[in-house]
Amino acid sequence: MSSEFVSRMEDVLDLYSQPVDQKRPLVCFDEKLCQLIKNVNQPILPKAKTQEKPGKVGKIDYEYERNGTGNLFAFLAPYLGWRHIKVIHRSTVVDFAHCMKELVDIHFREASFIN
Repeated sequence: MSSEFVSRMEDVLDLYSQPVDQKRPLVCFDEKLCQLIKNVNQPILPKAKTQEKPGKVGKIDYEYERNGTGNLFAFLAPYLGWRHIKVIHRSTVVDFAHCMKELVDIHFREASFIN
């Protein structure tokens, strides 16, 4: 580990150790590209147990058809117990900017600063 890495990690740890402040919330952001899949075969549903026969476990065929991709933007305010997931079809800098605008204008409009 370089000294620069350690210094930056200490900055992050200092940020996480600050007291909770509604006007300066700590909000984490992450994104994930997800493969969208469609089942090819219908699952076999489980059967209930009766006195005459034991129940049967449901079965799923793991064959699937690729159905494109989607992107998840995740906003988390861990100390406030808040989260928001936004699902979009792509991930561009414009989409990211719209998500940040939504965060500021809708979800934390009362905040003076967002960490």
